[in-house]
Amino acid sequence: MGRKKSKTYAYSYEQYEEQGKGPKEVVGDILADKDFPDLTELAIGCWGNPWEESCQEVIDGIVAEAGSFSHIEKLFFGDMDFEECEVSWIMQGDYSALWAAVPQLKELTIKGSTDLELGEICHENLESLTIICGGLPKSVMKSIQNAKLPNLKKLLLYIGIEDYGFDGNGDTVKELLEKSDFPKLDYLGIVDSEIQDELTEIVLGSKYMGQINVLDLSLGTLTDKGGELLLEKMADWPNIKKLDIHYHYLSNEMADKLKNLPMEVDVSEGNEEDAYDGEIYRYAMLTE
Repeated sequence: MGRKKSKTYAYSYEQYEEQGKGPKEVVGDILADKDFPDLTELAIGCWGNPWEESCQEVIDGIVAEAGSFSHIEKLFFGDMDFEECEVSWIMQGDYSALWAAVPQLKELTIKGSTDLELGEICHENLESLTIICGGLPKSVMKSIQNAKLPNLKKLLLYIGIEDYGFDGNGDTVKELLEKSDFPKLDYLGIVDSEIQDELTEIVLGSKYMGQINVLDLSLGTLTDKGGELLLEKMADWPNIKKLDIHYHYLSNEMADKLKNLPMEVDVSEGNEEDAYDGEIYRYAMLTE
């Protein structure tokens, strides 16, 4: 049981500059690693110059060597912090061919949405899909809306803002929730939005409310308007064991009321709105 199951593969900018290490080299280095056959979890970190070159060659390399990657159950593309590369600068890729290449995959996390494409999503075993970004494009949401993921249990989407790639609106999210079909979903996260109140209303009216155990509306601009909706509606859903609304713009009074809901409630990280020239400003967490 002492064997390492998870490993991150990453290159620094210095390795890129001095050794020519970039996305093209990642898969070869993974395959050459003596630890690789025992791993079940892979994280692809900084690939040297992720603000200039996409991770497409990493994706394509995994697809080309699909037999060697068939044991992988967890993948994270873009596991890097802002000091390595701002999330909005990360050049992503097209994952269309990945779904068939990693049949045992249970968890996929993607960080960054620039040039991100998911294609036609069809996977029997995937249980968790997380996209961390400053702005989620409509095209990506459409792929998720049409996805065939019969065993998906967790969906966590950073909606973000227009400046960093979000080109939809509340109706885009509403359509995704209405038309998607995830019969086993038990964790729904629609987070990091500057229209968090509006999205809260949409989520509370969605078909998934009766089946999920965790509702995550964190990291956005949730105010007392959204808080009132939660107070009013959450008692209708005894199946929900946890409400995550950490990082918010709720008043202390509203936060205290929500803490008394009959479930675990995370109301940590309250924020103060800014006022300039009579305008009120609130910011979602991941907007740089």
